[in-house]
Amino acid sequence: MNSAYHRRVVYPRELGNSTSRQLHDASAALIVPVGSTEQHGPHLPLDTDTRIATAVAEALVTLLRARSESKWLIAPAIAYGASGEHEGFAGTVSIGTPVLAELLVEFARSACRWSSRVVFVNGHGGNVEALRRAVALLRYEGRDAAWCSCVASNADAHAGHTETSVLLHISPNVVRQDERVPGNRAPLSELLPEMRRGGVAAVSSLGVLGDPTTATADEGRKIFAEMVDACAGRVARWAPDREGMLT
Repeated sequence: MNSAYHRRVVYPRELGNSTSRQLHDASAALIVPVGSTEQHGPHLPLDTDTRIATAVAEALVTLLRARSESKWLIAPAIAYGASGEHEGFAGTVSIGTPVLAELLVEFARSACRWSSRVVFVNGHGGNVEALRRAVALLRYEGRDAAWCSCVASNADAHAGHTETSVLLHISPNVVRQDERVPGNRAPLSELLPEMRRGGVAAVSSLGVLGDPTTATADEGRKIFAEMVDACAGRVARWAPDREGMLT
């Protein structure tokens, strides 16, 4: 084997921009954003959850690399999730819970052949069941995998104040300001029975659960920081529960 393959190289930040040689003999820890491609009302793009998960994962990598000598890097996002509740709206592409769970398992089985640890950073609530199934199995198999979600206190359900504020902070150019209209603002607990029967379209013709008209970039900055800090604390503690969720 060419000895040049093993010479010292700069350690990368992004998996997609790395070479195999850069990762050779390195104790890499991999952060994987998991999002969705689904409707987010008339004002937000279909990749909203993927954008948020990726931005949180990127900020998380920055924090972790600054705090320790661990070699953290970010993988390209998994951009399709379990979004069946949004299939009443054009543009939504859902692969469902069983397929997503299998994808996550096979992803981590392969990645753990060279990485020391895999963390899935989730941006879509519909992915949670797949993450639970997949990471519980991975940990049973002895792989050091875990997951956490991009959550904030007092968040509304979908395409409302919370997500719109975050996108005004991280991707303001994609928010269609003139299309921001209040959706169904009832508590999610009241909406769930009807949503289970007919999806989001059964409770909101706009596909919005919450009020995006109150969103601001400043609020988005605070919410985003809360998401990043929460994930960073969970990763630093590294205390996965039985289903691999970091607590």
